Amino acid sequence: MTKILIVEDEESILMPLEDNLKLEGYEVSCARDGLEGLSMAAEHSFDLIVLDIMLPKLDGFEVCKRLRQDRVMTPILMLTAKSQEIDKVLGLELGADDYVTKPFSSRELLARIKSILRRAKEPHRGIDFYRFDAIELDFVKYEAKKQGQPIPLTALEFSLLHFLVQNKGRAVHRNEVLDSVWGKDVYVDARTVDKHISLLRKKFEDDPQEPKYILGVRGVGYKFTG
Repeated sequence: MTKILIVEDEESILMPLEDNLKLEGYEVSCARDGLEGLSMAAEHSFDLIVLDIMLPKLDGFEVCKRLRQDRVMTPILMLTAKSQEIDKVLGLELGADDYVTKPFSSRELLARIKSILRRAKEPHRGIDFYRFDAIELDFVKYEAKKQGQPIPLTALEFSLLHFLVQNKGRAVHRNEVLDSVWGKDVYVDARTVDKHISLLRKKFEDDPQEPKYILGVRGVGYKFTG
């Protein structure tokens, strides 16, 4: 059974979310502060962590950061009541796979959860291993290296990279990326693609401001040239 950890201190959000996930057939555990969530996530095996940002004792950013530093790569979906772009980007930079802004509908959240779980479990078909310059990508083992040094990537980032590699040399529209990587049943703003591309450039490009592997195509989207 798929196991999900919810780290949320607001009972008005936690209780209905827990009930809805159980109705969907998931095994659900709950933590009501950041320290408890960090401990549970580190000590037990989960398929997904739903993590609020504004938490007592330890905020969601710090929980995410510490988990990734400890090589806990369980997919993380962050919940935030903040609308500022910088908060969303910070969560992704720290290793979160996706985020949902409060208030959200149960339908939207469930769709995001299913999309993340699908990406984490589905094997990448077509290309198992890819090398360009000093970078190695193993899509079977979910491992990435640059000059022999590991690069931490989320399941979503691997899926995005796999899609770009499969379409090497072709300009792909943002909407095509969204449908293929996030899924057609999930509503995600097209700017989300830009944020994740920016993060990939920081991890792989020698100069993210002057990329040579993931190029922008004005009015369309992006093209991978590695």
